[in-house]
Amino acid sequence: MSTKNMPIGFFDSGVGGLSVLREAIKLLPNEDFIYFGDSLNAPYGVKSVDEVKELSFHASELLLEYKVKAIVVACNTATSAAIEDLRNTYKDIPIIGIEPALKPAVELNRKGKVVIMATPMTLAERKFHSLMEKYKENADIVPLPCPGLVEYIEKGIVEGEGINSFLREKFSTLKGEKISSVVLGCTHYPFIKRELSKVLGSEVVIIDGSKGTVTQLKRQLLNKDIINNNDDIGKIKILNSLDSKEIIDISKKLLEI
Repeated sequence: MSTKNMPIGFFDSGVGGLSVLREAIKLLPNEDFIYFGDSLNAPYGVKSVDEVKELSFHASELLLEYKVKAIVVACNTATSAAIEDLRNTYKDIPIIGIEPALKPAVELNRKGKVVIMATPMTLAERKFHSLMEKYKENADIVPLPCPGLVEYIEKGIVEGEGINSFLREKFSTLKGEKISSVVLGCTHYPFIKRELSKVLGSEVVIIDGSKGTVTQLKRQLLNKDIINNNDDIGKIKILNSLDSKEIIDISKKLLEI
């Protein structure tokens, strides 16, 4: 099989990375994709760095068995903990990560706080602190750890009273503060955008890093001349460590296929 016709692999701690895959399907409709969600071990954001590294290598090895031509680490926590080690180990293929889209939030140059919602590990890692340092002079940045939110989304609960009250409680620490924008620092979180807008109001801009990650994926495929030139619409295969029909059904619903 020509490298151009090989699939692109995606992995995440669960169903969250489907928000990135959704963008990839729009930008690269002729590519085949294989998605592995590690819902059995979700969430990654409360595990140790070593545990996340081990799980990230396991996911990458699984995808490589399917002869993928690139791997997208569609998980902020796994990117923070493992991306450098993955790139140093698998040097022959592009490995694309994701990070909180802080730059576009700062560039909006609006009055108020820039809130970064993320898992505790993403906010604790050196990669995130470097990102904060880079922009701290230009904006009032507030990290907001959201342990427990991934678990809702893993069950397919993306709107309704439960999520709404969870978000209200999280943002209660910022009551009375003007919020200019919210950066979604976990790939699970785009699925609760609608409910988040209800809580914060439509004037607060909500930003996620999916488009930037997918643009980088396309750029690397073009640079290496391995983009699929077929006219056929690509195929999508969804795998999950839970090995249950329910999680595959939730995945398809979130992916809107």
